[in-house]
Amino acid sequence: MKTNKIAVIGGTGKSGKYLVQNLSDKNYSIKLLLRHPENFTIENPLIEIVKGDVRDFESVDHLIKDCTIVISTLGQPKGEDSIFSDASKNIIKAMKFYGTKRYIVTTGLNVDTPFDHKNVKVKMATDWMYQNYPKTTADKQKEYELLVDSHLNWTLVRLPVINQTSEIFTIEANLEDCKGENISATDLAEFLVSQIDDETFIQQSPFLYNT
Repeated sequence: MKTNKIAVIGGTGKSGKYLVQNLSDKNYSIKLLLRHPENFTIENPLIEIVKGDVRDFESVDHLIKDCTIVISTLGQPKGEDSIFSDASKNIIKAMKFYGTKRYIVTTGLNVDTPFDHKNVKVKMATDWMYQNYPKTTADKQKEYELLVDSHLNWTLVRLPVINQTSEIFTIEANLEDCKGENISATDLAEFLVSQIDDETFIQQSPFLYNT
């Protein structure tokens, strides 16, 4: 039995549900922040549900209390203002209060870091996001900057298109460029869970993709 208790945000999304299943299969204790707990169907004594919203600090505070790791696969809710920097501020604040250090979070290809050498296709995709979703895209960049300033042991995993599949492929993590166009949700979940004890990408933003 694992002793780490994992706080999970975005656990019912297209990648989050694979993450929750992976953690459950490995017998981790999980605290799951849900806006609509009534829609959650997995029954597992190791899963504790916290009803609330990541924009609400009290909800996040309650979630992160007693947890040693935080993992977020948070997606943008339709029709709402961009959520990412608001979420990050609350998560970082609560983690610092409780002395929780490890934060693993996913984002898109559009986030830039000083270490990037993005290929033409990825640069075009980034430009397209800024043209079509300027507020959300800028907010994801702000999330990266908040993490850099946080001094937590964060890892921001940058992703191409997520395929909701149980299939397993070869993966590659690269700090400079995304050389694949897809990532299996199953492979993503396995990578995120592997980062709980892996220090390779602490305070870094790897691209993750299937080769």
